[in-house]
Amino acid sequence: MISAWDNLHSATLELVRSTPIKQRLICVHRRYLSTLALEQLPTEVRGTFAQVMRAFTDVQPLRGEDAVVASVRKMSAQQADDCAALIVEMFGVVSRVESPQRQPAPVVQLRSVEPPDDEFAIPALIATN
Repeated sequence: MISAWDNLHSATLELVRSTPIKQRLICVHRRYLSTLALEQLPTEVRGTFAQVMRAFTDVQPLRGEDAVVASVRKMSAQQADDCAALIVEMFGVVSRVESPQRQPAPVVQLRSVEPPDDEFAIPALIATN
């Protein structure tokens, strides 16, 4: 099972793409949000998540479309922006809540910070006459 953090992280990355905002929202719902269960989320974001999910299913679909497409189609540009902002805010809250639980990857030093003494040594020119 993919964690809530991973889903919201991927959703946030999808939202910053250059495609139209409504296309991004539909993609985010289908790929990342629809697989999330409310119980996977911290209590701090459950209300916001429920609000976002309602926004994706508010409109009765026309023939040949689903509720998500119909709801996003009916959103104004401002409503779509607000919905995207809520998703990014949820990711921020989940990141803060889960940060003590997530161990950062260890930093691997690839090169010594101090250069060896001979790294920049310039050989002395010997001039003979």
